[in-house]
Amino acid sequence: MTLIKSISGIRGTIGGAPGNALTPVDVVKFTSAFGQWVINKTGNKKIVIGRDARISGEMVRNLVVGTLQGLGIDVVDLDLSTTPTVEIAVPLENAGGGIILTASHNPKQWNALKLLNHKGEFISAADGQEVLDIAEQAAVEYADVDSLGSYKVDSTYVDKHIEMILALPLVDVEAIKKANFSVVVDAVNSTGGIFVPRLLKALGVQTVHELYCTPDGKFPHNPEPLAEHLTELSKTVTAKHASLGISVDPDVDRLVFMSEDGNLFGEEYTLVAVADYVLQHTKGNTVSNLSSTRALQDITEKHGGKYSAAAVGEVNVVEMMKATNAVIGGEGNGGVIYPELHYGRDALVGIALFLTHLAKFGKSISVLRNSYPNYHISKNKITLTADMDIDSLLKKIQDKYKKQPINTIDGVRIEFDKEWVHLRRSNTEPIIRIYSEGNSETVADALANKIIADFKEMI
Repeated sequence: MTLIKSISGIRGTIGGAPGNALTPVDVVKFTSAFGQWVINKTGNKKIVIGRDARISGEMVRNLVVGTLQGLGIDVVDLDLSTTPTVEIAVPLENAGGGIILTASHNPKQWNALKLLNHKGEFISAADGQEVLDIAEQAAVEYADVDSLGSYKVDSTYVDKHIEMILALPLVDVEAIKKANFSVVVDAVNSTGGIFVPRLLKALGVQTVHELYCTPDGKFPHNPEPLAEHLTELSKTVTAKHASLGISVDPDVDRLVFMSEDGNLFGEEYTLVAVADYVLQHTKGNTVSNLSSTRALQDITEKHGGKYSAAAVGEVNVVEMMKATNAVIGGEGNGGVIYPELHYGRDALVGIALFLTHLAKFGKSISVLRNSYPNYHISKNKITLTADMDIDSLLKKIQDKYKKQPINTIDGVRIEFDKEWVHLRRSNTEPIIRIYSEGNSETVADALANKIIADFKEMI
């Protein structure tokens, strides 16, 4: 059983003993702390919640609602929803914050409380620490019987979110309709099964094949949208002679595409393709995190913009996007952030922009993929003993490669011309994650192995 308390939220497995898993006691404890933080910070006693379709969602929702009402907070419940939809709803409801009940791409035994500020953006590190402090100190005051919060369900935000996407100048419904796409959707039996087909139909896609679109939380495969988990999508796309396939994670903030030949477009290239389209029409800058593909930098510079790398984590990417006035950004895990709509990873706006791009491109999705720089990322890790000084080891690596361009805002990222390696410590276990990228799998693996050999020598 696991409980992970981090600045961005509380996640854990369902069942077990309090303090060691996401038990009802822990849900109440951390919901109380967040509700108190919202009151302290904003004086606003209104919070928006929504959930993905996982099996424990209703149970966790009931605990969250009762706790917030007990604090005197009015709850607007979007019920089965998506992370980006809740993010959009918070400011539209003039709420003090939001809670999304989702463990994102984690398997079915997990759930979590993802915490949003009054702008509908993930809370900062400092704010997250304040919430954890309130929880540990039990510095919470509940409302008396005459001041309990109200509760209402609002299921209109599915359509509001879609309407806002359709109203974006760069979304061209006519072009998509004319392209006559046929699309297979794998929504891993979560809320993408409601939202993605509805969006596609609103965009004028006539033929939508639904694969695992029943939002019952019974994930048919590992819910992280990686190639090895999407074999059924690949087979269905080719069997149906579809134009493309779409897969989203359970809370619909990560997006990947399957080409018509059954090969994955590549989660790293979701953002690259969308950025290419946006930059063709809106001159400006881009941001992704340090572990994302260099292809975004290449595309950005080709369009005359400036690329910046942020520390890993959506809140860090958003912060850097605001600082550099980026017109598009996100993460290489299929996360698209389009500030014209809102500052949050949003698979739905990603789908609309990508399909517009593909329609205007006028050729197949595999041809589009081949038009981009071809890089490969290798993901490795070194497991260390708990007594080893990880910071000291990272410093030694930094010293060894001091003649190369180095970024230390999040671990150590070393550039070798168009290749790079990023080393960062895990927050939860004694390991160093090693991400490397080159123009082939062999080059990326060789770069990772070289760094691993350096570590072994130092140890």
